[in-house]
Amino acid sequence: MSDPDRKVILVTRKTRLEELVNRHLTAEQAKFYVQHLGADFGDYEAEDATYHRAARIVIDALERRCRVQAIDRRFLPTYLFGPQDIVVALGQDGLVANTMKYLHGQQLVGVNPDPRRYDGVLLPFAPNDIKAILHELIVSRRPVKAVTMAQATLSDGQSLYAVNDLFVGPKSHTSARYEITLGVQKETQSSSGVIISTGLGSTAWMRSILTGAAMLMQAHTTQRGPVAFKPIPWDAPYLSFAVREPFPSVATQTTLVAGKAARESPLIIRSLMPENGVIFSDGIESDFLEFTSGVTASISVADKQGQLVH
Repeated sequence: MSDPDRKVILVTRKTRLEELVNRHLTAEQAKFYVQHLGADFGDYEAEDATYHRAARIVIDALERRCRVQAIDRRFLPTYLFGPQDIVVALGQDGLVANTMKYLHGQQLVGVNPDPRRYDGVLLPFAPNDIKAILHELIVSRRPVKAVTMAQATLSDGQSLYAVNDLFVGPKSHTSARYEITLGVQKETQSSSGVIISTGLGSTAWMRSILTGAAMLMQAHTTQRGPVAFKPIPWDAPYLSFAVREPFPSVATQTTLVAGKAARESPLIIRSLMPENGVIFSDGIESDFLEFTSGVTASISVADKQGQLVH
């Protein structure tokens, strides 16, 4: 079944080889650079060939049934998606997360171009699956999973969405100073930053923080045993947060270092940093809000959800 009135937006990313060629101008110079460092340039070529082979399969399947527009992920922040668009992300899990935060209810399909390289938690489909998946989407027979997102809203009206997590802290490897409030709890802290995670992101950066904290406790106390970790459901109506490396002093406290934030009880953080304070999302430091002295951020469940096809 085809639907010429529906449009599919295919989101792609540059391969490592393409990024090297952009940097070094030619493939030959890129090869010389990589081999000079003792790396296998053939791996870069194989990855590039596999990705473009997958892209051809996906584009061919899509063009037989719908109008198709391919865009590079660099243009996501400025691209205007139509309300009925179907969005397909071809790449690693990070591309799916990066795409989702710019959508407003559109269905998102994650396609794994190279299962031998990527586990693909958010990439349940292979390129050859697209024909069947697209048909089921057009006739509304394909299940879609709701994904809770996070949102940071500043006192000046700016906002930033996150699919995995938000980071609040210093731009570089220095200490962050801020006032943190959750419900009736409030304290001034000095730390290396605060991570606020969604359910989807609970198995990523948040998991590494919790695992590291647990192993440190085992190394420096008598506590022993396996590290228990229970991820948050993707559609959970709350976020979890953790303060990284909180430092106790006569002026800073360390009691409010972990917890949950929801719409009825957002996490409020007021910056005490005269410079270099930032908030960025999903590990992309270039996508950030300035967070300097006097600015307050209210962080909670976003006013929209992701719609991930599965």
